[in-house]
Amino acid sequence: MINTLFFFADMPAEVPLWVPAVFVTAIKIFVLVNVILGLVSYTVMAERKISAAIQDRIGPNRTGLPLGGVTILGFTVPVLKLWGLGQPLADALKFMLKEEFTPAHVNKFYFWLAPAMAMVPALLTICVIPFGSSHPIYLPLFNYTMQSPGVIADVGIGVLLVFAIASLGVYGIVLAGWASNSKYPFLGGIRSSAQMISYEVSMGLSVIPIFLVMGNLRLADVVEYQFKNGWTVLPFIAHAWPWQNWVSYVLWIPMAVSFLVFLVSAFAETNRLPFDLPESETELVGGYHTEYAAMKFALFFLGEYAAMIVASCLMVTLFLGGWSLPFQWYVNLQSHWYSLIFFPIVFLLKMLLFIVFFIWIRWTLPRFRYDQLMGLGWKCILPLSLANIVLTCVLLAITG
Repeated sequence: MINTLFFFADMPAEVPLWVPAVFVTAIKIFVLVNVILGLVSYTVMAERKISAAIQDRIGPNRTGLPLGGVTILGFTVPVLKLWGLGQPLADALKFMLKEEFTPAHVNKFYFWLAPAMAMVPALLTICVIPFGSSHPIYLPLFNYTMQSPGVIADVGIGVLLVFAIASLGVYGIVLAGWASNSKYPFLGGIRSSAQMISYEVSMGLSVIPIFLVMGNLRLADVVEYQFKNGWTVLPFIAHAWPWQNWVSYVLWIPMAVSFLVFLVSAFAETNRLPFDLPESETELVGGYHTEYAAMKFALFFLGEYAAMIVASCLMVTLFLGGWSLPFQWYVNLQSHWYSLIFFPIVFLLKMLLFIVFFIWIRWTLPRFRYDQLMGLGWKCILPLSLANIVLTCVLLAITG
């Protein structure tokens, strides 16, 4: 920290402006990637804890700090189990220490490439999601004004970029199924590609009514609109007087339908129950990752949870106001440096609600049959998405 202060204090006037911008962006990337990876690890543990509670059992509760049980001068140090919070570290060590076995019959290049292609797209999409305000913030310690502090890449087509990158994740699953040269992984890869085609269309159509209303594809502007006019699915939660923005109440029905379609499509896109057909253990042993072990399997495992976190972030941004809260003092908070801490915490708490919902659904509902999955996507969700766009256009024409 001291070296950083000296760097900015001694920086000559002729240093290009992009130098501190690159430095700040690198810090944001470092912090965000580590936070997401930590969330992925503890989301796995949260799922094990919640599933244990649903099934009336204990779950992981013993792995803590490995410092207890040692006797020093006749005094035994107590074991610090910490409610099992050390379980993600133990799981990571287990995966890293396992043998990296590659079967002889696989296509080795694509077999190794597939896990990375499943993990990387989920992490890349995080760069355009606004975790905080896009209002410029002046940092007096560094004598630097941070533009778009709450997002890494503030692009005008943020949601399109998210869909474009997130859809690449299915290639990792398809490659894993094909490169394994085994029937069960191959069937899992085929199922995943068909599932992605079926629900990617509906997911894209579900957000069109939102951008018809807001007139902007920039995710930061979507959050700002909800801050002023009410959250998309909860229009009464707004900074303004509740009935001042009556148009938001008129448009609540198409917004609620968009939320429902997006939510169902998110379950299918992330291969979560009840739509986990590409890896259904009772039918396909393990699906596309049957032949994988050690860290290659861990990348598929973590990629699924990272995709779930990204889907939760998108739903918070598009439907629950992102980082915003309906309070007057929130208006002035955007220009202060401590909003860099407060806004992401608010965003994180909203995101955790969706993650818990994902986990709860997994351990509550049974798996769909494959024909039911396809029928739901093409015969129900897709027509509903198209009808919702028409309804939104009609309501916008009426309200002027």
